[in-house]
Amino acid sequence: MILGLDVSTSITGITIIDDSGEVILNEAWDLRKHKSFFKKAEVIEEQLRCLFRKVTSHIKKAKWIDAIYIEQSLQSFRSGFSSARTLSTLSRFNGVVSWMCYDKFGLEPEYIAATSARKRCGITIPKGVKAKQVVIQYVVDNVPDVLIEYTKYGNPKPQCFDKADSWVIAKAGWLQCQSQKK
Repeated sequence: MILGLDVSTSITGITIIDDSGEVILNEAWDLRKHKSFFKKAEVIEEQLRCLFRKVTSHIKKAKWIDAIYIEQSLQSFRSGFSSARTLSTLSRFNGVVSWMCYDKFGLEPEYIAATSARKRCGITIPKGVKAKQVVIQYVVDNVPDVLIEYTKYGNPKPQCFDKADSWVIAKAGWLQCQSQKK
């Protein structure tokens, strides 16, 4: 089983994919109401603790999760995108969540860049189009086990982008594991 995470200080997406590539769990953990970096980390820790309890109570194997994949945090500036402060905060938070995953599941997470994960999943982003829109449309069209909810205006709810992104990370990790088995 593969655990994939799209880590963010606003909403963190999580997906678990089984050995056959099917979605077992896909959800988003909303952190927007928490202002403190450390409170956000506490919430993630509690969510991971609950996830671990669910996993170990339903599956009798001690190591149900075989690998953990986390979206690599941005490494450089791009005009019109995140500031140095935001990149630093996201990188720190990614590190904290990575440690929590290691602590709870006993596995060192592997990191996949979003562009590499999308490419591995067969998702191509046309020039001038926002990647998040393309990813969510791909998930709507191809992954029925990821529930996409909409606002009353017909737009995907914010957490759905994170759920879709976590699916891409988990699926890319699963595909990587499959290629290593061959």
